[in-house]
Amino acid sequence: MGRFNNIAEIEPNLDGTGLRIGMAMSRFNIDICEGLLSAAVTALIKAGVKTQDMTLTTVPGALELPLLLKKMAETGKFDALIALGAVVRGDTYHFEIVSNEMASGITRVALDTGVPIANAVLTTDTDHQATARMSEKGNDAALCAIEMARLLQAL
Repeated sequence: MGRFNNIAEIEPNLDGTGLRIGMAMSRFNIDICEGLLSAAVTALIKAGVKTQDMTLTTVPGALELPLLLKKMAETGKFDALIALGAVVRGDTYHFEIVSNEMASGITRVALDTGVPIANAVLTTDTDHQATARMSEKGNDAALCAIEMARLLQAL
């Protein structure tokens, strides 16, 4: 439904049928990452993405995600990608470095390759916060990946 008269509008499309989705997951904070993954896969299936059209890859930590996502995007095999991970604040400045560089790298990969990437890397102060957010964030990332893939196709 258009928001303004006489202006063409591309409506959000959350139909995942036929889409190929790649997921890159950090193994650091694995319990949280697997919670994100479970929620994302459940949402993708519910939206019509077949499991045979999903590919999961893993890396040691969040800083390695941008390089893996870049390589995945460059294959041309994926309509969209999802980054899954958890960076939980510690006692040092390392949290800020990892969080900022990872997020910047993921954004740069999407802009450089034209492949949409849903960033579901949680950056929280505590494990409890991450656990509380993992299901919703995994679900949201799956829907974001589908919507962005369909939007780019429509353009």
